[in-house]
Amino acid sequence: MPIRNFSIIAHIDHGKSTLADRLLQATNAVADRDARAQLLDDMDIERERGITIKASAVTVFHVHKGETYQLNFIDTPGHVDFHYEVSRALTACEGALLVVDSTQGVQAQTVANAYLAVNNNVELIPTVNKIDLPGAQPVETAMEIEQVLGLPAEECINCSAKTGQGIDLLLAAICDRLPPPRAPVMPQTRALIFDSVYDDYRGVIVYVRVFDGQLKTGDRIRMMFSGRVWTITELGRYTPKPTKIDQLGTGEVGYFIASIKTLVDVRIGDTVTRDVDPAPEPLPGYQEPLRMVFCEFYPSSSGEKGAEFEALREAITRLHLNDASFTYEPHHSEALGFGFRCGFLGMLHMDIIQERLEREGGVDIVQTPPTVSYEIGLRDGTTLPINNPADLPDLSNVVEIREPIVRVEIICPTEFIGDIMRLCENRRGVYKDQKYLSETRNILDYELPLAEIIYDFYDRLKSITRGYGTMDYELIGYRADRLAKLQILVNGKPVDALSVICHRDKAEQRGRLLLVKLKKQIERHQFEIPLQAAIGGKIIARETIKAVRKNVTAKCYGGDVTRKRKLLEKQKEGKKRMKMIGNVEIPQSAFMSVLETED
Repeated sequence: MPIRNFSIIAHIDHGKSTLADRLLQATNAVADRDARAQLLDDMDIERERGITIKASAVTVFHVHKGETYQLNFIDTPGHVDFHYEVSRALTACEGALLVVDSTQGVQAQTVANAYLAVNNNVELIPTVNKIDLPGAQPVETAMEIEQVLGLPAEECINCSAKTGQGIDLLLAAICDRLPPPRAPVMPQTRALIFDSVYDDYRGVIVYVRVFDGQLKTGDRIRMMFSGRVWTITELGRYTPKPTKIDQLGTGEVGYFIASIKTLVDVRIGDTVTRDVDPAPEPLPGYQEPLRMVFCEFYPSSSGEKGAEFEALREAITRLHLNDASFTYEPHHSEALGFGFRCGFLGMLHMDIIQERLEREGGVDIVQTPPTVSYEIGLRDGTTLPINNPADLPDLSNVVEIREPIVRVEIICPTEFIGDIMRLCENRRGVYKDQKYLSETRNILDYELPLAEIIYDFYDRLKSITRGYGTMDYELIGYRADRLAKLQILVNGKPVDALSVICHRDKAEQRGRLLLVKLKKQIERHQFEIPLQAAIGGKIIARETIKAVRKNVTAKCYGGDVTRKRKLLEKQKEGKKRMKMIGNVEIPQSAFMSVLETED
């Protein structure tokens, strides 16, 4: 039986999941009565937000020219944060459908995914989607694909994933134009692990693509990286429901279960081979995903602290079983107590992990502002990587602080170029290049510090361009600059969770802005609270939260003025003692206010 393995790749919201739904219906894999929107997105948060977070692998069968084809396809995420999921999916395929919205044209992530596919030697079928919409421009979109990506405009297939128009042509192109799996290069079995999920009852479910040999139920297998040996208890494929089979042959995609208890025992990109006759060398795997953003999670202050920390630990551990792409380690803060410092692929990834922890784990979380990793050049010639401003060593030992720099590719309408350039320059951007997509659209290339774009850069870009601007970024290295640690002191005590590393030229302005925001967020107490911003031992900004004052002299209706003075002095002493031992409650909104910058 001929086999075709392909991925569906596109920019976010260009119709990948809807196209996957139509392919399932067109191949009769799903009955009309069972069909629903975003069928492969099985997480509630995916369905609510209308985005794909985890790639989904499905096997369907299609009859073309009297021959039955086995089609294995993977629906991938479109957001830049889940670029790693796309790269893993493309490694397991020979072809890909590059979906482009005919009303929006080529977007930033379209270009990034196309280059990723070309680097993986994947055959592309350009697919122009949403041709049923009134504003559709399929011809112009096809010409744009040819101009930007070099794929012939006449090879583009026009379709509508919503109505099903053109799906038959697309299925025919998949069978005719995509290459079959390569022939085995050795008799031994080699299968690539491209994903895995954890099931409470069956353990780890491992997704594999077989490149050489075959896997059978009952085979004793070995993971070539870890050297661990397991016995396959179940083999199957998703059609899209789990279907048990006896064996997976060369070129096929499926899953196996082998009573593996934790995801730590399974490494994405590892090669599975048979223990009896192992392969001499593994398949080329994947690079480890690069964590770009770091933040800390602490249990909220309500309830018993010890019990809340244990609940948060359990929730993070369980979630890590199903999403190994984020890291976590225990952390302690004087202001917030015990918690965890976590690393994420991006801001959206962080947002989704936080929401899943609160939903699935049932815990209330205090989240600190996200930071990026830095490289610290020390006087002894060594380099110290840190991802928390609180870990910055004594400045007398520091030669330079290097920050991560990303290359940002912005696709936008021509009329907004001036505003976007101003935005990039305000964020310390360096202009690199400008290309014309068409008469009305441009590609701008900038180099920007990652710390300047992780929070609200994308929102401001969307606001400036009225929703028409898109961006994609990639890390290009670390660069030294005039950076310093801006420390925030509340009531004389440093709050590590509010510390940031920023440019010295912007430190005073940012410190004053942050203190004004903190002053609004922290409630007044019975004593005066000083808020200070400092670099090293130098205070560069200060705000004061006035004390709540009780009128203790209200009960004095007469007599000598010394009666009032005595009461006021007594109150003054009490306030002084309270200030020494009093604790300042800092709300969650105060930690997030550090993110809001004003250009």
